[in-house]
Amino acid sequence: MKSTAHPILKDLVLIGGGHAHVAVIKSFGMKPIPGVRLTVISRDVHTPYSGMLPGLVAGHYSHDEVHIDLRPLAQFAGARLYHTEADGIDLVHKRVLCQGRPSVPYDLLSINIGSTPRIGNIPGAQEFAVAVKPINRFVDRWNLFLKRIINQPGAHNICVVGAGAAGVELLLAIQFRLKNELHALGRGAEQLSFHLVSKSEQIMPQFPAAVSRRFERILKDRGVIVHRGHEATQAEDGTVVLSNGDRLDADECLFVTAAGAAPWLQQSGLDVDEHGFIKVGDTLQTLTHPDVFAVGDVAAVVNHPRPKAGVFAVRQGKPLSKNLRRLLLQQAPKPFTPQNSILALISSGDKYAIATKGSFSAAGKLLWTWKDWIDRRFMKKYSDLPEMKEESEPGVDRALTNHDTFKEISAIAMRCGGCGAKVGAGVLTRALAELKPVPRDDILIGLHDPDDAAVVEVPAGKVMVHTVDYFRSFIDDPYLFGKISANHSLSDIFAMGGEAQSALAIATVPYGIETQVEATLNQMMAGAMEMLNDANAALVGGHTSEGAELALGFSVNGLADKDKILRKGGMEPGNVLILTKALGTGTLFAADMQQKAKGRWIDAALDSMILSNRLAGDCLFRHGATACTDVTGFGLLGHMVEMIRPSGVDVEIDMRALPIMDGALETVGMGILSTLQPANVRLRRAIRNQEQAVASVYYPLVFDPQTSGGLLASVPADHADACLAELVQLGYGRSTVVGTVSQQSQHLEPVTLIC
Repeated sequence: MKSTAHPILKDLVLIGGGHAHVAVIKSFGMKPIPGVRLTVISRDVHTPYSGMLPGLVAGHYSHDEVHIDLRPLAQFAGARLYHTEADGIDLVHKRVLCQGRPSVPYDLLSINIGSTPRIGNIPGAQEFAVAVKPINRFVDRWNLFLKRIINQPGAHNICVVGAGAAGVELLLAIQFRLKNELHALGRGAEQLSFHLVSKSEQIMPQFPAAVSRRFERILKDRGVIVHRGHEATQAEDGTVVLSNGDRLDADECLFVTAAGAAPWLQQSGLDVDEHGFIKVGDTLQTLTHPDVFAVGDVAAVVNHPRPKAGVFAVRQGKPLSKNLRRLLLQQAPKPFTPQNSILALISSGDKYAIATKGSFSAAGKLLWTWKDWIDRRFMKKYSDLPEMKEESEPGVDRALTNHDTFKEISAIAMRCGGCGAKVGAGVLTRALAELKPVPRDDILIGLHDPDDAAVVEVPAGKVMVHTVDYFRSFIDDPYLFGKISANHSLSDIFAMGGEAQSALAIATVPYGIETQVEATLNQMMAGAMEMLNDANAALVGGHTSEGAELALGFSVNGLADKDKILRKGGMEPGNVLILTKALGTGTLFAADMQQKAKGRWIDAALDSMILSNRLAGDCLFRHGATACTDVTGFGLLGHMVEMIRPSGVDVEIDMRALPIMDGALETVGMGILSTLQPANVRLRRAIRNQEQAVASVYYPLVFDPQTSGGLLASVPADHADACLAELVQLGYGRSTVVGTVSQQSQHLEPVTLIC
């Protein structure tokens, strides 16, 4: 995560992680523009490279070899990565509308979201067929289909609709992979049949006839049945209906047909063509809004129409980056003319390729080797990232000096301390105006009242449970950070068997011009409000200030019955220890800061961190838990020791049973640990068999500090199975018994770690 001393002046937002945008992200990582904040909104964290998709299907590449991991790339660029899908643009207020989260403001916007086959007008296609794009959704479906073929012997029919290069290449890759998989299992492929539906009489009509003839021979030799001159008019469960009335049996039907655009683009207000693609000029700016760019399949370059091919998107990356920079520096953009012809290297599934450019064509295994080298070289550009120092772009200082907000920059540089560091009243009012705390009768004076303090009522027979937590952000998404911070703060209440009542926020927002501060505060508090409202905790006020880093915490009030409070000191011999979430956030986010964590690892960790402990706490209480705590900064061992000492017991922990987050063992194996780990390791003196335990790969994770971790509870052994079953049903799928409680021994060390 890059830090900068420059206040945020401009927001550059990229919708999509396509081929052109990854070039922009890396460019801004190599040469950032001070004062420009980059935000990437992407449905997929691992963005696929379309040129290697057939190789993935054929089994020549692994998942990671054909996907660009946007998370380390965004970290390298100091960019905020929002893992969500855009579904609209407010061009008037310059905001990107997103699914399930607040809108994202922009000063400059670029769209690179690709395309999808146009199948909406074919009855049943969306229900019973699969579009090859978006690629990630196709890959998920392909993996399921592959497992089904392997696990269900018998006849299977595979149909690909669309006989362009992509359709032919994909069908041959599928055939090659399935035959190899069945051969490895000692089974033949005689019961597999493959169908290719071609709208035209000639397959691959966009290529020279010689290329088509080469693939005609390959398809014939491999027994593929080609249906020429007919379109697919309907899809049913297990059947594809053609325009001539033929009905093809199809256990799996894939559409690789003419590309279409996302429907929301037509409602965006941008000028689009008859297929919904955004019209752009030679500078890649949209025709109607010069502050919005579009590239790749989603763009229609009006003066230079080209086929929807990944190679054109790759070539657009460099001119797009240059023109985005020029506009940010208040310079005129430059036109770009795409290449007239391209070198196409089309594989036939079996590490054999046909090359064509213009009227030239050639074929052979060496051409596949060449294609493989080209593709791997492209991918390496976005996986092997150099260590870079932030440098000013030529002319940046002059451009910033001439910027309309120069007076605001000067004011930012001279910020006061004390109460002068508070966020301005106008900004605060606007940022919080849309927040709607959950209504509670016991909140007498709350967030939107003008008084100096909140007033809450403690119902008769209840006692107040009070806690506070606060920490700086470890991710660049303020919305997700708000959810995690609120969840983390609430967890102490749930660990004690209480219900949340009210919360006061303590927020620090990075310096910036008013619009940037307002947007950040709004996103962060919107995320926090979701978690607070879900817990029925009313946000009643708080304090906001400006500082060097984004930070957030909450002082939370809870209510509990005095005689039903769960404490740490209630562990009883014979109980088992249940942990409700997996371990690993400390090492994973340490690796994330070093750009060494895979995006899917971090995504899974974030999903765990925003999972509230509220229902888990209720469940543990119902099943007779005698002691409970939440596992956070001191790690599993540290919080366990806090339970052992007042309980006067010993415990055994089976390290092999510990639930571990995906990737945590890998990052620990790289030697990447949280900066808090050394302090936690000092508690190793509580371990009886330390010499044996230290050899286990799980040992470092016993000390790993957790953010918004799970609950650790001591539960009667005869209640454990029912408790675990309910926890899993409630969504705590990693819940497990990790140890047992026994009578206190004469040993000074109360913890035994089973290896």
